Amino acid sequence: MAILHAKMNWGGGLKFTGTSAFGHSITTDIAKDKGGDESGYRPTELVLFAVAGCTGVDVVRILQKQRQELTGLEISVEARDTEELPKYFETVNVTYRFKGKNLDLHKLEQAVELSESKYCTVSESLKQNVKVTTSIEILPD
Repeated sequence: MAILHAKMNWGGGLKFTGTSAFGHSITTDIAKDKGGDESGYRPTELVLFAVAGCTGVDVVRILQKQRQELTGLEISVEARDTEELPKYFETVNVTYRFKGKNLDLHKLEQAVELSESKYCTVSESLKQNVKVTTSIEILPD
């Protein structure tokens, strides 16, 4: 079992900044009309990027093993959330746009299906009931 870790630090206003395991920084913020200053990604937007990145890695690896001559792949993710609280994603639609030479539609479909049903942790987590636990610590000022 892999244990993943993320930590973000408050940067004032409604902005938070975190650093990845590879040393890359990311900033989140919210829309101006909700009190933010739009100086980063919306947190919910990052979930959509995570779906696209996760399934993209799977699909490319599978197609490489199937010797498909992939020259490009664009993955678009669109989500619709509920109007009432607590808000959650009601629907998530993933569109794959492939480019390549002599691509086999059956192999493309197979790669996407394997990613969505077996390999992509992010997509699978959105489908499942995820147990979320919390803890609170008070640090010296």
